[in-house]
Amino acid sequence: MGTWQTLLLFTVVSNLTTGLALDMDDMLSHYLASRGTHDMNRHTPEEEKDPEFWRSMARTELFQSLEKQKLNTNMAKNIIMFLGDGMSLSTVTAARILKGQQRNRNGEEDALSLEKFPHMALSRTYCANAQVPDSACTATAYLCGVKSNIITIGVTANVEFNNCSASMDPRNQVSSIASWAQSMGMSTGFITTTTLTHASPAGTYAHVASRFYESDSDIASFGLEPETCMDMAQQLVTQEPGRNFNVMMGGGMTKFLPYYQSDLHGNYGERRDGKDLLTTWQSMHPEGVFVVNRDELLQVNTSEASHIMGIFQSKAMEIHALADKKKQPSLAEMTEIALKLLRRNEEGYFIFIEGGHIDTAHHQNKAALALDETLEFDKAIQLARSMTDPQDTLIVVTADHGHPLTIAGYPDRGTAILGLNQHDLPMDGLKFSILNYVLGPQQYLDETGKRLDLEKFPRKIDSVYPSYINEKIGYHSGEDVGIFASGPFAHLFTGVLQQNSIPHLMAYAACLGNGPTICDKADDEDECRENLSNSYYGRRK
Repeated sequence: MGTWQTLLLFTVVSNLTTGLALDMDDMLSHYLASRGTHDMNRHTPEEEKDPEFWRSMARTELFQSLEKQKLNTNMAKNIIMFLGDGMSLSTVTAARILKGQQRNRNGEEDALSLEKFPHMALSRTYCANAQVPDSACTATAYLCGVKSNIITIGVTANVEFNNCSASMDPRNQVSSIASWAQSMGMSTGFITTTTLTHASPAGTYAHVASRFYESDSDIASFGLEPETCMDMAQQLVTQEPGRNFNVMMGGGMTKFLPYYQSDLHGNYGERRDGKDLLTTWQSMHPEGVFVVNRDELLQVNTSEASHIMGIFQSKAMEIHALADKKKQPSLAEMTEIALKLLRRNEEGYFIFIEGGHIDTAHHQNKAALALDETLEFDKAIQLARSMTDPQDTLIVVTADHGHPLTIAGYPDRGTAILGLNQHDLPMDGLKFSILNYVLGPQQYLDETGKRLDLEKFPRKIDSVYPSYINEKIGYHSGEDVGIFASGPFAHLFTGVLQQNSIPHLMAYAACLGNGPTICDKADDEDECRENLSNSYYGRRK
């Protein structure tokens, strides 16, 4: 045990035996005193010792804040919504630090593209019957504007889990902002790194009592008759608004094909009804393009294709760091092709873009993969910003829920965010991980419950990070998540908002839906929207 640890332990024991409560500030002061002045200052960059360094930074941020007061009140001709599934604020912080460290900097002072957006708010993520939500009820909130029960999508809170008949009742169904956009002649679509029938993108088109109703065989597995309930794959291809989407990209091909038919990735379909929904889609969109790999996607003529359906895996797309990048496109590449097609519509477009594997990696407590997915997600955001004009394009970035990832201890500045603390060892004398989870499959304990030496477990990109409570997978967390906004009426995204307010704020800026919009005072809302979109500031420069 080191000197400072002995001192701290002695102080704790002494105070407890005398009946005195030891204040945490006192504990910290003893701890700091034990380290010594030189030890505490060793990672302070030389230029930051000058107070003018910080004053100059403060002035820069002051002027940036003043600049944000020049509000953009143009109509949003286009809307791009980015969703980082499971992207907690601690994930954003850790990814920011990792980004800087990958560029041979300390990292704490770096910034993600989304953090440079001029306006930010917090989103309350609970669903109608759950304190900590899933990706289904949250999708209903941030896409349809209504909070629903956990696991349900596109329906009101009148629908309980697995109540098929209730979900099919039109009175219980709610429409999404994608549907509102289509009614105004806008192009629409979505991109995900998971599957086309995953809970998050399904919020744009589906009405189901369970996020697991992805194919008819899934419905049967819950003891229901598939004929009484339409599965999500069928809703996407044959019903509005899904049948009208100009862009659909992700994984999950087996949900669209019969069980006896092999898909283009070498796996058999799952459908028991014999329907080949991919052939149905192609017959509905003769000028549409169906692609299954990166090369095919990058060769699409976006000036001629009317629609793009890209399904790049039988199941979910591979996590970026583990994927064959010659075969599977990146999220940024999918975003670029989609925007090139969508921007041809003079009426504008709405697109939903999900970085879905941030959540996947967090569920496995694989922090390095989660942060890599976050950085890939941020690249797509940066690309979208470079391809659009903030005068007419509203970009909103948010998360559906968090994950209980912590950045723990007092690591020195510049400490590898994916590594172990280098000083200040706990009472057992072993180093600890900077990143930890609350629940998960690995506590790194021996048979007696003592911590194992983490230095004996080399960190890899897919390493499992420590958790406190033993569980098969990591769970979601219920804290607020961030909303980052840029473009027309981005200033509406401020304060602490209900998650279901997000689509209503976007619709307000773009004159969509039946709620309040900037065209409320006009005699003719369609004419108002047309005049605004054709105005000098509403036209893409």
